[in-house]
Amino acid sequence: MKFVRFGLAGREKVGCVDAAGGLRDLSSVLPHLDLPTLGSAALQRFARLKPEDFPRVKGSPRLGVPFTGISKLIGIGLNYRDHAIEAGMPIPAEPIVFMKATTCISGPQDPVLRPHGSEKLDWEVELGVVIGKTARSVSLEKALDHVAGYCVVNDVSERGFQLERGGTWDKGKGCDSFGPIGPWLVTRDEVPDPQSLALWLDVNGEQRQRGNTATMIFGVAEIVSYLSRFMTLLPGDVICTGTPPGVGMGMKPAPQFLRDGDVMTLGIEGLGTQRQQVRPA
Repeated sequence: MKFVRFGLAGREKVGCVDAAGGLRDLSSVLPHLDLPTLGSAALQRFARLKPEDFPRVKGSPRLGVPFTGISKLIGIGLNYRDHAIEAGMPIPAEPIVFMKATTCISGPQDPVLRPHGSEKLDWEVELGVVIGKTARSVSLEKALDHVAGYCVVNDVSERGFQLERGGTWDKGKGCDSFGPIGPWLVTRDEVPDPQSLALWLDVNGEQRQRGNTATMIFGVAEIVSYLSRFMTLLPGDVICTGTPPGVGMGMKPAPQFLRDGDVMTLGIEGLGTQRQQVRPA
C-alpha cells in the first residue's frame, strides 16, 4: 500500500494511491495515520485494503507528511562511497550518525525556507526508513522485521552551518523545512529489496544526483540493527540513509548552492517524487 495524507497543513486526511496513480480517500476507515498509536499489525491490515473500494479525491490537493508520530529523525552521513569522496572525507568504518530536529519536518511539496545568513544551502535525496515496531538491540537478521515501510526524504543541509560553525553537523541539518518527507509511505511488502532502488534529484530541471541504494556502504538492515544498539527506535521514527554523489558542495570546478526561486525535484524508484521551491525564511 502507498499511504498518503492530503489537505491543508494540520488538517490532512488519510488516503492511498491506486494502481493508476489516483488518490483515494481512506478517512472513513482510517481517520489518522499515527504510527505509534496504530501499531505495526494494524498498519498491515489496512495495507491489505483495496484502494478501488474508496472514493477518488478530486483535484490536486497539497500532500503532507504521509504519517504522524515521528519522535526521531535520524541521519546517516557519507553512506555512499562516491559521496564521501566528493565531500573530501574518509570512507567511514562505522555509520556516521546525526540528528535532524523534528521541527524541520515538512510535506513533500512544501517550500524549503532559506534561513537568515544561509549562503551554502544544499540538497540530498535519500531513502527514508520508517520504523513500525520498537527496536532495541535487534539482530541484523531480524532488523527488517521492525520496518513499516519506506519513503523519500530530502536531507536539506546548510553546509556553512554544518561544517564551519563548530560542533556537530546538527546545526546545518535541522532548520525549519529541512526535512521534506513523502509523498508516500510505501509499506515494506511493496519493497522486497531496499538495496536496489534508483534515486535522482534535479535542480531547475538540470540533473544533479543519480544513484542506487545498491551502492550504500551500510545497508538498511545493518543501519537499523546498528542504531538499535545505541537508542530505542520507536514506531514512526525515520532514518535517512545517506545520499549518492551529486550534491552542490561537491560540484566541480566550484560548489553550487541553492538560491531563492530554485526548484528541486527528486524521487526514488517506486516511492514517488517531491518538488520544493526555495524561498527566504
